[in-house]
Amino acid sequence: MSSTAEADNITPINTVAEAYQRQRTAYLAAPCPSLEQRRANLLKLEQLLRDNQDAICEAINRDFGHRSTHETKALEIFASIDGLKDARRKLKKWMKPQRRHVSLWFAGASNTVLPQPKGVVGVVVPWNYPLFLCIGPLTGALAAGNRCMVKMAANSQHLCRLLAKLVGETFDSETLAILPGVTAAEFTDQPYDHIIFTGSPAVGKNVMKKAAQYLTPVTLELGGKSPAIVADDFDMATAAERIVQGKLYNAGQTCVAPDYLFVPAHKLELFVEQAQAVARRRYASPASDDFTAIIDGRAYTRLLQTLEDAEAKGARRVPLLETSQPFDDRQKIPPALLLDVSDEMLVMQEEIFGPILPLKPYRDLDEVLHYINTRERPLALYLFSNNKALQQRVLQHTLSGGVCLNDCMLHVAQHDMPFGGIGNSGMGHYHGYEGFLEFSKLRPVFKQARVPGTALLAPPYGKVFDFIYKLMTR
Repeated sequence: MSSTAEADNITPINTVAEAYQRQRTAYLAAPCPSLEQRRANLLKLEQLLRDNQDAICEAINRDFGHRSTHETKALEIFASIDGLKDARRKLKKWMKPQRRHVSLWFAGASNTVLPQPKGVVGVVVPWNYPLFLCIGPLTGALAAGNRCMVKMAANSQHLCRLLAKLVGETFDSETLAILPGVTAAEFTDQPYDHIIFTGSPAVGKNVMKKAAQYLTPVTLELGGKSPAIVADDFDMATAAERIVQGKLYNAGQTCVAPDYLFVPAHKLELFVEQAQAVARRRYASPASDDFTAIIDGRAYTRLLQTLEDAEAKGARRVPLLETSQPFDDRQKIPPALLLDVSDEMLVMQEEIFGPILPLKPYRDLDEVLHYINTRERPLALYLFSNNKALQQRVLQHTLSGGVCLNDCMLHVAQHDMPFGGIGNSGMGHYHGYEGFLEFSKLRPVFKQARVPGTALLAPPYGKVFDFIYKLMTR
């Protein structure tokens, strides 16, 4: 029997409340795991991924109906292992108490900032990158010394049951628990010390409301419509290759995929030609094993309706491959560009989350910046230009969760940079040191001097106080 098949028979032994209480009790008994304990947890998680790569790929494939094994390995397994390794290497430095400046008026005292575990962290994982978006938050939370509970998406239950089995064999449930079959309402109805949620803005608002009952801090990684801009100075063939590849990873079901693209008006047709050439080199057809299926019937139908709505309102669909016919039996939608789009179309109002890329021709950068800035702040922004002045102009006159210059999506894989949204695309950061800080309480510790100078400011007040006060405020 395969590991995935065995995992199908696993049933959760704890309710959410029981799992939470176990971890809360364990935290109170041992609130600050040592450096060695934290490194051991990260290493166990890393080894679990290394030893079960085929089973993980199989489980994700079953959840999607078809998921490119190579994409799972490169975008999820490698990225997760690499992040765990990076955290293990740097953890000693991250954990060191930070000495802070002491004002002259408190001479002899000392200031220290002590990063300490918050306690029990709840991790709510989406379906589109179910491994990476589970392991990424766990890396920061476990590095910070927390205990973690994980709720995975309803569309990821093959992977969820597999991970629950593997984690159950590797970790005690007081440290890490993955809970199959629980609803978001059940999972979030606990007084966690921190919740991280990745998903849609609408659901993120509900998670935040639930967390507010317990004054639980939240990290929200949401999404939205991330724009890409090709400047006139940039080579169009290179831009097309990088944009198309970024868009078609996971069949566009990526929160940081380019959602719509600004192209100089006089180069619009050139981009179309180059994009078709790139797609046809990479994918023989949508039936290719390298091209991922849409996650479920609901998402598949939504994307088809989005295309129909756009075409009914005047958009022109340009297939990137030889066929434009969807593969109903495999839930695969051929990738396409959309020209002549307008804001009345659903495709320009909602995050697409599929292999569809609207193109917006422009003549002046001001119109591009105005369009971006009059909409919700995106999770990512992509600019293709070698002009440093233009780069600075776009960076200074827009605001997004993250930015890639001259490529797409790769900022997410940089472990030494924070990842997070702003406004409608989320709040808070994780990855690397910022992830460690996100899941830590930065506890300020003031240690008084043996003979404190502040004693001179105590009553009874008089001339000494007046003299010192004048010195302090001069």
